[in-house]
Amino acid sequence: MNYDLLVLGSGPGGYVAAIRAAQLGKKVAVVEKAEIGGICLNWGCIPTKALLKSAQVFNYAKHSTDYGINITGEINPDLTAIVKRSREVAKGMSNGVQYLFKKNKIDLIQGFGVLKPGKQIEVNDKDGKKQTYSAENIIIATGARSKELPNLPQDGKKIIGYREALTLDKLPNSMVVVGSGAIGSEFAYFYNSMGVKVTLVEFLPNVVPLEDVDVSKQLARSFKKAKMKVMLDSSVESVDTKGKTCKVNIKTKKGMVEIEADVVLSAVGIATNLEGIGLEEVGIKTEKGKVVVDDFYQTNVPGYFAIGDIVHGPALAHTASHEGITCVEKIAGLDVTPIDYGNIPACTYTSPEVASVGMTEKAAKEAGYEIKVGKFPFTASGKASAAGKKEGFVKVIFDAKYGEWLGCHMIGENVTEMIAEVVVARKLETTGHEIINAVHPHPTMSEAIMEAVADAYGEVIHL
Repeated sequence: MNYDLLVLGSGPGGYVAAIRAAQLGKKVAVVEKAEIGGICLNWGCIPTKALLKSAQVFNYAKHSTDYGINITGEINPDLTAIVKRSREVAKGMSNGVQYLFKKNKIDLIQGFGVLKPGKQIEVNDKDGKKQTYSAENIIIATGARSKELPNLPQDGKKIIGYREALTLDKLPNSMVVVGSGAIGSEFAYFYNSMGVKVTLVEFLPNVVPLEDVDVSKQLARSFKKAKMKVMLDSSVESVDTKGKTCKVNIKTKKGMVEIEADVVLSAVGIATNLEGIGLEEVGIKTEKGKVVVDDFYQTNVPGYFAIGDIVHGPALAHTASHEGITCVEKIAGLDVTPIDYGNIPACTYTSPEVASVGMTEKAAKEAGYEIKVGKFPFTASGKASAAGKKEGFVKVIFDAKYGEWLGCHMIGENVTEMIAEVVVARKLETTGHEIINAVHPHPTMSEAIMEAVADAYGEVIHL
């Protein structure tokens, strides 16, 4: 069967690309070997946020007296019910994508797709049957999986990845989380909130190491305040799983340390899904585990495109979606602007949350900018005080010479809902004084953005 567009993979890059192509009048099919919606909807972004919401509710219940509410009786988490809710949320989102496929007349082809020369995909279904489909253009959006280190081989029981962490049938007494990026930090926060004794091990000097150092230090303080053990400048050298517990050997600056834990969660990054999909046969170039593409995601072979985690750039769901739209619109002949990867927001859904966009203070200085830095703590925010969530701050960085908004870094309650203001403002090349003069509603957490900008220009009111 022939299509205008075949998409290999139905994650947030693939399914969004397919829907946009259908909106533009293209005949589209999506090839998917597993659940519709990919890792993000089924095993990543969505189900983890459901778990984290349960953790938030549990923490509120435990501290209800802080808000004048007395809850009688023992309060305990029910992991089975929490996981069940998480899986139902994920299933609902996956079903929603299937509905959108039907609404937009997109064909879903279930099976493992292998790229073939001549703009074709051979699909092997669950019964072992093979069928070949062709298209004018093909988008590869096969995503990524949990990376495995040689010294941390995942057995799915004692050494686990994010999939198993989402569906444990009972709470362990103790857990070592290896890696403090978004995935590691979120699971560390979740299980710590559930009462598990968590040790978070990070190879680099700071947790969430891609964030501004002030944010990283604040999150580490918040974790430690929540009685989580945080080990920085440390690496897991080996894990002995022969006994009832795991004996985790950790190399620190002061020497080797052994920690016993029921479970070790490996959250050391992701590996792209490029094996066995026919890249070599078609002649598509890769570099350091990524497909090489131009500004509009064309590979070196005409008619074959690639988006999402398998290309260079931030491995984030919203990045993949935007790449999919940009790619499809370019294929359709629309006037398209390349994505500005310097204006992609990043979010970590711990408590407090972390959100950022643009340059860190360190990166701005290293780039040679003379900068203005403003900072506003949530301890000075009326809304944060009323909510009982005063941890964190908003930090902004401006170019002192031309006023360009170079970066914004937030840590606090609901800051992942606030970062979009900064993304739009930077996209529109908004000046600091335009932000100061834009009336922000009171009382809101978002006022902290305005106040931080005002601080950068020496005009802050509430600090």
